[in-house]
Amino acid sequence: MAYYNDAPGRKGLKKDHTAGSWADEGSEYRGAKRSDGKKFGGRKESSYEGKRGHRDDRFSKDNRSSRYDRGDRKPYGADRRQAAPAEPKPAPSFRDHEFRPSAPAPVSVQETIEVNENLLAGRNPIREALRAGRDIEKLMVQKGELTGSAREIVQMAREQHIVVQEVEKTRLDELARNHQGLIAFASAYKYSTVEAMLEAAAKKGEDPFLILLDGVTDPHNLGAIIRSAECVGAHGVIVPERRSVGLTTAAVKASAGAVEHMKVARVVNLNRTIDELKARNIWTYALTMDGADYERVNFKGGVALIVGSEGEGVSRLVLENCDQKVSLPMAGHIDSLNASVAAGVVMYRVLSSRRR
Repeated sequence: MAYYNDAPGRKGLKKDHTAGSWADEGSEYRGAKRSDGKKFGGRKESSYEGKRGHRDDRFSKDNRSSRYDRGDRKPYGADRRQAAPAEPKPAPSFRDHEFRPSAPAPVSVQETIEVNENLLAGRNPIREALRAGRDIEKLMVQKGELTGSAREIVQMAREQHIVVQEVEKTRLDELARNHQGLIAFASAYKYSTVEAMLEAAAKKGEDPFLILLDGVTDPHNLGAIIRSAECVGAHGVIVPERRSVGLTTAAVKASAGAVEHMKVARVVNLNRTIDELKARNIWTYALTMDGADYERVNFKGGVALIVGSEGEGVSRLVLENCDQKVSLPMAGHIDSLNASVAAGVVMYRVLSSRRR
């Protein structure tokens, strides 16, 4: 569509700012037709280029800066490419000066071997340990049907009065690899016998002094009791096979070397052992909460002191089979002592009675 110079009222006319007169719209483009039907020649520098130049004037660097520099908008050019201001540093905190302990040192291979040296995994090692008569605390067997040599090993363990416990495979996987469904815990020290304890007392010319543990499952308590028993000159410590801790690595370490000088025996039935001791004129004393004051008890002669667990104490059948119940007075708010502490107090009372 074109606009003409002779249009009435000159409405819709487009003024050519370069030429200074009104021109047909599109006449500055190549190939455009004039009003008389003829084509215009090449692109006019004075018209199109002039208009482009006019636009360049409007959109020059200065005009662009002033036109677009509004509010928080940034101008084009180098000013717009400026780096954003650095964020302010946070205020110093007291945590920057806190003491943070360093990470624990990794466990060395030697320490790992020391912890697991009494663990036997696999059928052949366990079978040979049973044949050699090595003391085994417990045999853990994977749940399921026992076949082949596994059944033979379990039978050997039961004949030697070793505790056999059925567990899930995941439990065995946590303890060892390639366990073949069997894991055994060997004793950290060789057990003695009750007869050896009585013979040792006879050689010294002393009345037997034995410590019997009923249901003590904490290895640290066992180790502490062995240590106290050695200090007061007792002749041995007796533990049952079931419901009691044995000579594990933790118990041996807790004894602080006392296990090297103190005999520890493991018996099948604690009540039967008490009957045998009573037959040899050895009095049995159970440490309980409702017994006679330990300071008023005469501990002369043969003594077998029975100590129970912290939670349940001495079992009912053992209490009924004992000669006398002994207790410690309590003057504080707590009504019980640690098993090893209570045993140590009464042990020294026995030593004091025997020295008079």
